[in-house]
Amino acid sequence: MGLQTLNLDRDDLVAAADATASRAAAALAGRQKADGHWVFELEADATIPAEYVLLRHYLGEPRDAEIERKIGVYLRRIQSLAHHGWGLFHGGAFDVSASVKAYFALKMIGDDVEAPHMAQARAAIHKAGGAAAVNVFTRIQLALFDCAPWSSVPTLPVELILLPRWFPVHLSKMSYWARTVIVPLLVLAVKKPVARNASDVRVDELYTAKRAKLTSKAAGTKAGWTTFFNGLDVVLKRVERLWPKGTRQRAIDACVSFVTERLNGEDGLGAIYPAMANSVMMFDCLGYPDDHPARAVARRSVEKLLVVKDDEAYCQPCVSPVWDTALAAHAMLEAGGEDAEARAAAGLAWLKPLQVLDVKGDWADEKPDVRPGGWAFQYNNAHYPDLDDTAVVVMAMDRAQGLLPSSPSPSGEGLGWGSPAKLTPGQGDTPPPPTPPLKGRGEESATLPVTGMGENYDHAIARGVEWTVGLQSKDGGWGAFDADNSYHYLNNIPFADHGALLDPPTSDVTARVVSMLAQLGEPIDSPRMAAAMGFLEKEQMPDGSWFGRWGVNYIYGTWSVLCALNAAGLDTKHPMMRKAADWLIHIQNLDGGWGEDCDSYALDYKGYTPAPSTASQTGWALLALMAAGKVDHPAVERGVRHLIATQDDEGLWGQEVYTGGGFPRVFYLRYHGYPAYFPLWAVARYRNLKRSNSARPAFGM
Repeated sequence: MGLQTLNLDRDDLVAAADATASRAAAALAGRQKADGHWVFELEADATIPAEYVLLRHYLGEPRDAEIERKIGVYLRRIQSLAHHGWGLFHGGAFDVSASVKAYFALKMIGDDVEAPHMAQARAAIHKAGGAAAVNVFTRIQLALFDCAPWSSVPTLPVELILLPRWFPVHLSKMSYWARTVIVPLLVLAVKKPVARNASDVRVDELYTAKRAKLTSKAAGTKAGWTTFFNGLDVVLKRVERLWPKGTRQRAIDACVSFVTERLNGEDGLGAIYPAMANSVMMFDCLGYPDDHPARAVARRSVEKLLVVKDDEAYCQPCVSPVWDTALAAHAMLEAGGEDAEARAAAGLAWLKPLQVLDVKGDWADEKPDVRPGGWAFQYNNAHYPDLDDTAVVVMAMDRAQGLLPSSPSPSGEGLGWGSPAKLTPGQGDTPPPPTPPLKGRGEESATLPVTGMGENYDHAIARGVEWTVGLQSKDGGWGAFDADNSYHYLNNIPFADHGALLDPPTSDVTARVVSMLAQLGEPIDSPRMAAAMGFLEKEQMPDGSWFGRWGVNYIYGTWSVLCALNAAGLDTKHPMMRKAADWLIHIQNLDGGWGEDCDSYALDYKGYTPAPSTASQTGWALLALMAAGKVDHPAVERGVRHLIATQDDEGLWGQEVYTGGGFPRVFYLRYHGYPAYFPLWAVARYRNLKRSNSARPAFGM
């Protein structure tokens, strides 16, 4: 297919793109759930499955030998052949914290410490400074098993939860994920429980004679603040036993109330693994029996994150159904055709009742007068909807309700732009997989006439927009979950060595909101749009790119912003757009694709470093260039040829590389759905623009 793709002339390339899009849409349809939604695996690094194993042994639960065996297979498979430890992403450098946790879990499972893979891992850990060199959260994990002193853990007194909101160090000044992880940890830190650990497994052999200081991965730390907070930590450790018992108990009770209010059923506290696991351990150390409703539901929430396959298993950090469904719906709308559009409608029908309309979450601490109206990332996380998901859902709903049965495709056929093309020789020889029928709510949506696809979305869109614009930060940008969460001095506290304590406005989320507002008709000179555009202009890098907080990295950020600038009507000759497009063209790989790895988040980043092409990043780059008016540029043609040539027999694209952002320099994500819907979206858009003779997309994404 590769050579045949290279030899296609431009007219044949459009036809081949159509065939590629049709096969990809059919394959994506095959991944749709019976009720209309999509959800793909969401994979992190070794730490989450390792922590899951350790959690069960901490609680003293009966061993599940089969699950442990399968997790062991997974952990051994992802161990690096190059450095013998575990990295934070596929092919990533050695990380001592991830490696200590993975080693501990494998030893707990029963791996012989003298087995080659264990001996090699241990040697690599020693070389990196041993278990003393791990980060704060790993020190806590070791302390819970009495394998490290609690004195090695920075102190956050449980009384923190009682402080007034004006106090410089306050939970409301931290990000949602930090908040939900820290509150149950406050109880664990004051109670200092020890794991039951019936197997009495320890990892003393991972220590060396060397001592190690915590090293921060936060950006922009200041020596003065760091010295102050380190000194404060020393004082807090010395006075820890002097806290009044009544105040301490009141603080513990407040932590329990905080967690219980946000337990979130079987979706868990914050709907993220670390917070969920900490809540279970908190209830356990406070003496809650296994069958107590709060503890039981918290424990069940953890199990729902497992991915169990025939030969291996791992634990996800969270699940991504709203994000996957919204993005898949966009891709299907771009693919066009009655079936794809009906399936997008089914996905949107599934999304509609998940809008949070009745819960004022933690975001209301900063914006108490704003009505709720957002969507969360997970199945349920009502206290923590996010602005990125909300903007993407709103844009999909708006686009869907704009479809009319009388609107012809550019080719003059059918309801959409996805009518099957005549295949050129060598293209599409493998037929697409059969598309399963929609069932349940999705079936009802699919049987509606296309005019009804979005007729009931007006209220959902209005409330989504109202909530989103209500959380604009003072600098004109938007963060992911909160407004004005920019207390950067907190990154200097010892506990914040991971550098992810805050949720400040970012280019990618701001761009998504601008895209949404522009698609809905907001003029570029309205006060909130002008402020947002000013934020984006300020955030542009000297080379023309934008930082990608939630996707890797500058390719993701640049895609996000160029879509927004196009939607806002900025001229393609504007310096912001021109510089960004030039940067993308400049970094294109020789194979026609684009790639960038997680090392681009390095604190000493000096500019783009070439990386192998990936399907998702190639999709982003193509969508970005087309948003910048470059649909006819040779770089776009090369990128489309690359995606056509690399489509697999199923109709999708393979990708082991991590292109999702969790916490820069600390935690990354492999979205298994990204190579399913982003390449489809890109090749379908190319086909659509070429057939309609349009220079630029008409939508926010």
